[in-house]
Amino acid sequence: MRTVLRLLALLVAVLGAVVAIAVRRWRSATAEWTARLGGESATGTVSFAGFDSLPAPVARYFRTVLRDGQPGYRHGVLTQEGQFLVKAPDNWQPFTATHTLTTDPPGFVWDASIRIGPGLAMRVRDRLVDGQGSMHGALLGVVTLVRVEGTPDIAAGALHRWLAEGPWCPTVLLPRPGLEWSAMDDSTARVTVTTGGTTVSAEMRFGPDGLVERVYVPERMRDVNGAGVPTPWEGRFHGYTDVGGMRIPAGGDVGWVIDGAWQPYFRGTITGATYR
Repeated sequence: MRTVLRLLALLVAVLGAVVAIAVRRWRSATAEWTARLGGESATGTVSFAGFDSLPAPVARYFRTVLRDGQPGYRHGVLTQEGQFLVKAPDNWQPFTATHTLTTDPPGFVWDASIRIGPGLAMRVRDRLVDGQGSMHGALLGVVTLVRVEGTPDIAAGALHRWLAEGPWCPTVLLPRPGLEWSAMDDSTARVTVTTGGTTVSAEMRFGPDGLVERVYVPERMRDVNGAGVPTPWEGRFHGYTDVGGMRIPAGGDVGWVIDGAWQPYFRGTITGATYR
């Protein structure tokens, strides 16, 4: 019996060491990808004078969430917590994440830990770096469960996500070469961005208070049994708060629109934000 217990203790110790090494390697890879984002050089200040040529709801939005003369932030780090739909229809599990983003060039690295069962977590790293998209998920950071990178669909999907999460760092959405706004109606505008040979658009709906309420993409690739299916995709923001001289949403929910019904898979809250 003692021999069995010793073997079990040895096995647990070995597994613990393997996981610890894998976690260090995961964090090191995340740090390397994050360092490649760049986007930390100074870009001057925000000027309201340049908003006059924008669609009315967009100009109103920038005047609501930014301050005239404030720093033109190019780099942000957000910490998040919330729930992720691990398995439809109702297996929601908690997650924590760090989201690093840059405005120009467009890019982000999202590093998350999602609980998938008692004592088990899935490490997930989504990224858009140098115009290339990637999604990597691994059990405990050791066993790869999903890995997609280097395809046109994943690049477009990552760039859609970068646009949609712009309200968490509003200077992301300021017009510049490669990013432009076009009017749709009194409360909606389309924003289009091009980077790395990929061009995508998203529709943003603004509320009476001038803030972004929803972001909508008519066709974003959704994985269905290994095949990409163009599907409407929508994000919803709530609870705006002041951070770093900007107004950003404290939380957001994201989901697919399937058969006319919105089916969220992400519910997140911002727990911290810093900008450079």
